[in-house]
Amino acid sequence: MVGGCATTGKQASEAVEDTHHVSDAAQAALSAEKTLHGVTSLPAYEDKLPEVALSEELFYKIITAEIAYQRGSWQGAYVTLYSVAQQTRDPRLARRAAEIALSAKQSGEALQAVRLWRELAPNSNEATQYYLGFMVMNNNLAEIQSVYTEKLKSSDPKQLGVTMLQAQRLLSRGRDKNAAFSTLETLLEPYKTSTDAHMALAQGAYTKGDNKRAVSEAQAVLKAKPDSQLAVLTIAQASPQADAAKALSAFLVKNPTARDVRLAYASILIDLKQIDQAAHEFETLARDKPDDVSAIYTLGVLAMERNQSQKAESYFLQYLKALEGKTGEERDPTTALVNLSRIAAERKDYKAAQDWLAQVESYDGRNPAWFNVQVRRTFLLAKEGKLLEARAFIQQIKASNEAEQIQLIQSEAQLLRDAGLPDQAKTVLEEGIKQAPNNPDLLYDFAMLAESQKDIASMEASLRKVIELAPTSQHAYNALGYSFADRNVQLDEAVTLIEKANQLAPDDPFILDSLGWVKFRLSRFDEAEKALRRAYQMRPDAEIATHLGEVLWTMGQKDDARKIWRDAQKKDPDNTTLKSTLERLKVKP
Repeated sequence: MVGGCATTGKQASEAVEDTHHVSDAAQAALSAEKTLHGVTSLPAYEDKLPEVALSEELFYKIITAEIAYQRGSWQGAYVTLYSVAQQTRDPRLARRAAEIALSAKQSGEALQAVRLWRELAPNSNEATQYYLGFMVMNNNLAEIQSVYTEKLKSSDPKQLGVTMLQAQRLLSRGRDKNAAFSTLETLLEPYKTSTDAHMALAQGAYTKGDNKRAVSEAQAVLKAKPDSQLAVLTIAQASPQADAAKALSAFLVKNPTARDVRLAYASILIDLKQIDQAAHEFETLARDKPDDVSAIYTLGVLAMERNQSQKAESYFLQYLKALEGKTGEERDPTTALVNLSRIAAERKDYKAAQDWLAQVESYDGRNPAWFNVQVRRTFLLAKEGKLLEARAFIQQIKASNEAEQIQLIQSEAQLLRDAGLPDQAKTVLEEGIKQAPNNPDLLYDFAMLAESQKDIASMEASLRKVIELAPTSQHAYNALGYSFADRNVQLDEAVTLIEKANQLAPDDPFILDSLGWVKFRLSRFDEAEKALRRAYQMRPDAEIATHLGEVLWTMGQKDDARKIWRDAQKKDPDNTTLKSTLERLKVKP
């Protein structure tokens, strides 16, 4: 054997055209030896493997096939390994040929090799699953039915339910969902009274969108097995959320230790905005399993949702402590650190907020949140009154792509605007536009800054260019249209622009506000009121309230106008649009 390896290794080395591939030859030799002798973690076979001597010729064929594949020639590798598999009757070589064809996206050759693999290892579950995968792809439901009919007949009674669910999940991948479900029904007909068959049919019905049938089948399972979590979870999946919550709640009364059901119930409560009840359920989950970091984290998020900052902080600190014993992806504390920073910033402890974010690691560029965290740190520095330090910090952040570079420019300009330095912000944006003259985001920001400085010509030119570059930018249409409406000029064009924005984003309350305002300018008061009321209902913003109030005032509904203005004053007493409108109309709400 040693002599054979040495001789074949020499031949393989001579076959390599350059020295860079000598190590490839050695690796291929090792791989070939493992393939024939099962030295490492190769798949276990239920079938007896052939007794084949590792001749020099056979070893050489395998090693050259692997080298060919590593050098990009999948065809030669495939043909060699497939023929050797036929010669030796070794299913592992057929499996390797199938892998090579699949990696090259050659489905025909892959199926040919899988057929041989299954022929050589008829009891191999892995070979059968590959084969059935191809049958699904080719929509050959009859063959799937045939294979699983035999599998069900030969299954251990304890594994029968698992096999049924395997069949259901495989069939659910078929293109024709109705035909796949009919095949499942036919397949399970001999077992139709069993709870396992009802469960598989429930899952299959849900997959094809027949929720009524799914609930009916799952209820049959619950009748026989009142503690079946899978059954009640299927009912919840196939029911409206309110009904799902009732079903899960009733199940938990009788089965309080059903953790998966409680987790599903708690998640549905969050969707239903029943935050207090959801928190109660997650507290139960955390109490029953104190090391469940996901439950602890969720409790922190729910506490933030309920404005319980101190409680949220406590949960996130507990979460960080629990992570100390974790490894891998479970160990990433980024989201908790960001939330702790937000809590600190809300109480204006910007130093603590900064310290939390400083603990976020980049993981060698593999943490997608890291860049945004660094940008947020610059704004925290600015809030501490350290504008120069904030600018220095943001200028040293390295962008990994153009989008991040644009974000850095926008963020630096925003820092300066927030600090009351619009001229310096304008300079930053102008320099950015020189680097990326056709970037819609920079042009839009420049337009908004120009508007704030009453540079109407620059604002209009920039917005028109944004519309040209990004014809689906609803914000650009809206901003330009609103500018015309607010100045009471070019109202016909303003209507066209704002209606275009509304088509692109029909549920945007600020666009509806613009639409109502331009209709008011055109004296179409009923239309104006309708649009503004809808906008105000969606978002009770002070600016929207100001516009709605003026429309109502003009229409003679002065009490309603005063009420809306009073509410707006309570929420935003310093709003400049509201103040100027009340002064102009000489109104004291």
